[in-house]
Amino acid sequence: MASNANPGNRKDPLPVFCFSIELPGVTAFFKSVSGLKFETEAIPVREGGANDTTFMLVGATKWSPIVLKNGFTGGSDLLKWRNEWLGGQMTRRNGIITQFNTARQEMAKWEFVRGWPTKWEMAEFDASKSELAIETLEITHEGIKVTK
Repeated sequence: MASNANPGNRKDPLPVFCFSIELPGVTAFFKSVSGLKFETEAIPVREGGANDTTFMLVGATKWSPIVLKNGFTGGSDLLKWRNEWLGGQMTRRNGIITQFNTARQEMAKWEFVRGWPTKWEMAEFDASKSELAIETLEITHEGIKVTK
């Protein structure tokens, strides 16, 4: 019998349910995490006499900024970290992003290194809408690895 016929062995896709970030001195939950991606540049090189192909060399790897969104609660440790940067205390931090399932069990983890807050934004305030106030923090970093 095939292993995928046994429901206990299935590897179903994880729901996009709840995420947290851990930094030294900060743990926060988020409704949205994006930017968990990277790209390695391909450098085309033509060699004299080889007219039937272009050789592709491996270039630099580019890491996308991590973008975190959550409901603003009036006090934000992430905004405090951003304000430290504005005040000259430029501390890069390693962090861990954790994805949880609907039972709040850890399902996946990504660790980023030497991150720093490059952008913070508060959503538009509009009294004609009944939406949550959402804060967005963008973290630039020097690499991501999957740890779970």
